[in-house]
Parts: sequence; structure tokens; C-alpha cells
Amino acid sequence: MSAQFSRRQLVKGGSMIAVGLVAPKWLSTIARADLIKTAQGGKPSGDTIFVVCQFSGGNDGLNTVVPYADSEYYKLRPTLGLAEDKVLKLNSSMALHPGMSGVHQLFKEGKVAIVQNVGYPHPNRSHFESMRIWQSASPENNMSGGWIGRYLDDQYKVGPLNPVFALGFSTEQPLALQGVEVSVPCFASLQDASALAGDPQTMELLRQIQGKGDGNLTSKREIVRKATNSALDAVEILSTQVSKYQPKETYGTDQFGVGFKQIAQLIATSPGTRVIYFEAGGFDTHANQLKTQETLLTGFSNAMLAFQRELESLGKADKVVTMTFSEFGRRAYENGSGTDHGKAAPMFIVGGKVKGGMYGANPNLSNLDQGDVPFQVDFRQMYATMLDQWVGGDSELVLAQKFQHVDVLS
Repeated sequence: MSAQFSRRQLVKGGSMIAVGLVAPKWLSTIARADLIKTAQGGKPSGDTIFVVCQFSGGNDGLNTVVPYADSEYYKLRPTLGLAEDKVLKLNSSMALHPGMSGVHQLFKEGKVAIVQNVGYPHPNRSHFESMRIWQSASPENNMSGGWIGRYLDDQYKVGPLNPVFALGFSTEQPLALQGVEVSVPCFASLQDASALAGDPQTMELLRQIQGKGDGNLTSKREIVRKATNSALDAVEILSTQVSKYQPKETYGTDQFGVGFKQIAQLIATSPGTRVIYFEAGGFDTHANQLKTQETLLTGFSNAMLAFQRELESLGKADKVVTMTFSEFGRRAYENGSGTDHGKAAPMFIVGGKVKGGMYGANPNLSNLDQGDVPFQVDFRQMYATMLDQWVGGDSELVLAQKFQHVDVLS
């Protein structure tokens, strides 16, 4: 078979499974998950689970966490500003978007930390470049791979560890998950994994692509071949596990509802999975922002509440932390029915072990940075917090320098 066999050619029932690069290398990105390193000089991260939720497109922070008490907000947004009597108040000056009642409820329960004005020095308004910066955690572009991939590289040595330790729900492998030793498998959906596992002919074809062993157990070819077959075994196991659990909560049929339902299924049935990466798009609201953002944020908020309740019923609410991010916020002032690309924006941290509340100063709309909310908290501070205090990593190795933690975890 041609070496240019593409992941996009692996189609069954109209669905796609995305597992990495062009074959035969693309299949090895699943396999390399079987080579995840075990902790050097310590133990793996225990039983905590880290969920990263990416809002692709640049979510408008000012209409997500609303400075309703600031008159400048309404001057900048005469038609897009959300009225005080509609928003969900968090305190005497800030509120959530009216569609975020689920997250508002979790905030009142002390399970949501909102970190304001998150960004990085010398921000870039390009979708591609800013997303590269967030996913690589390397604004200077002097580190290879992604921050989660480097975490896996730095924390784990080659050895027989669960090949589904880290998983992504994405039609492409995000840069964040790419490492040197490790490349995390990404599935468009759990149904795709089930379809692959349930098709013996396809499974056999994928195994045949690897060819026969060359007898040299230390050769790169043999390592990848064996790891690939092991990873295919893991897909079969994962499919069997997931099929045994039906979520108890009701999830929407939008991208957030479907995504968090699958994450709940994974957490309930795959005890070896510790990192889950999920992305949802549509946040590039240059026009028709009010309706578009309402739909997206309502979907996220409802899914987040259902997911947290699911974790509570599973007895895992204190074991899981979810972190959201977007590549940038949007301009402080409206532009017709939408907003253009901006800079800093809020992040949400959700979980039973989260110290709920507001972190950082309110956006200062009287002191904008070229029309944008300026950053005050470096996003790598949030990464360092999660690495050092939640997943058992070493942030200085992963981020190439030390960053001050944000005190959001109990």
C-alpha cells in the first residue's frame, strides 16, 4: 500500500478517526502512546484527571465574564453590551453571560475559578500564530512540540504503560499533544474508535501495514511496529470498556454536550486515562455575535453542569479538573454586529478541588492596549499550576522557566 495512505481515507459509515500523521507514520502516533514514559525520580501523577477544553476561534471574554458595573463597557458596546438585568451576577461588578446558568450554579457552589485578563507578552491577533503560542507554550517559538506533549516526554520514560493515558477528541492532532517521545492518539469521537474496533477487516489491514518483525527488538521499525499493534489492542479494549457505561445525566446534542458526554464515558470506564483534550469551534464572532455566542456559551455551560453532576455520581468530582482557554479574547469595542480579534480574556477552572472565586483584577476598560483588554496573568502561570499541583509534572522543565502559580486549587 502506498506510503501516502491518508488518515482521511480511513472512513467507515461516514465518520472519521484522526490518529496523527500520514501513514505509515500516522498510525505510529497512536503507537507512541504505548511508549509514554514513567515518572523519573518519582511516581506518576496518581489518580487525578485533567480535562483541557479549547474554545477555537477567539472567544469574546467581555461578553462571557461581563463588567456590568463599568459604564465604559456600555460605551464601547452600545448594541452588544449585555444589560445588567439580564446577566448572572458573580459579585458587585462582574457577571456571567445570561446563557451560563449551569456554570453560574457551579460558581455559587465554589467549584469554579475565573481567572481574568489571561494572555501573554507581545500578543498576536492571528488565529494560527496565537493558537500555536497557547498550544506550544512557547511565544518565542524556541521549543518543539506542545506543552502537554513535553509534559509526557519529561515525566515518563519508555515502558509498558497504558496507551490511553492521554487522549484527544479532535479531527486533527493538536500541537499541544505532540511530543518527541510521545504522540497522543486523537479520535473524532468514541464512536469512531468503536467502529474501527468493530471492523475486523480494517483492524487486520492496519496491522498488515506494519509488516512482519525484523527480529531486531531495538530497531525503530520494530519498536513502532510492536507499539502500533499494542495500540490497536488498546483501541479494542477502550471500545469494550466505553460500551459498558451509559451516562446518567442528560447532555445536549451540540458539540459541547456530545463532547462532555464522551469524556464522562471515558472517565467512568478507562481508569488509566489521565489527560483528555477536547476542542470546540465557532467562536470567531466577527458578525452576529449575540446569537452565536449565546448558543455556544449556553451549550458549554449546560454540558459543564451535567458533566460535574456526572462526576459527582461517579464519586470522581474531586479527581477531575477542567480548564478552558481560547487563543485570544476580542476587541473591547464592537464592530457592527460583532467584535474583532483581541488580546487577553478569562479562563475557567472547574472541579471539586478548585478554590472557587474571581482571580485577578477586573478588566480596565479605561486603559486599553490598542483597543484590547491588556493581559495581566500569563497563561503559562495557569499551565504551571496544573502541571505542578495537579498532574504531577515539573513545569520548569516543560515551560523552560519558572512561573508563579495561581492559587486556584485546594
